[in-house]
Amino acid sequence: MHYVYLLRSQTFPDERYVGLTSDLKRRLAEHNAGKSPHTCKFVPWRLVTYVAFSDVQKAETFERYLKSGSGHAFAKKRLW
Repeated sequence: MHYVYLLRSQTFPDERYVGLTSDLKRRLAEHNAGKSPHTCKFVPWRLVTYVAFSDVQKAETFERYLKSGSGHAFAKKRLW
């Protein structure tokens, strides 16, 4: 399975992150350990939502969508 996930910083609640992984537990642990340069300044992170896909291309497309303007609006209304 491939997961598109949404994280929110517990220290800085306005900071959010959208990512893609095939191992959700490991990836969340990496974010909280400061191993990602994009998220290390805002640890700890809390998992808000994830969506599982069996097709990696569909997961990549959905992640790209969530990072777009209309995807931000959709996520703000439905997922955060």
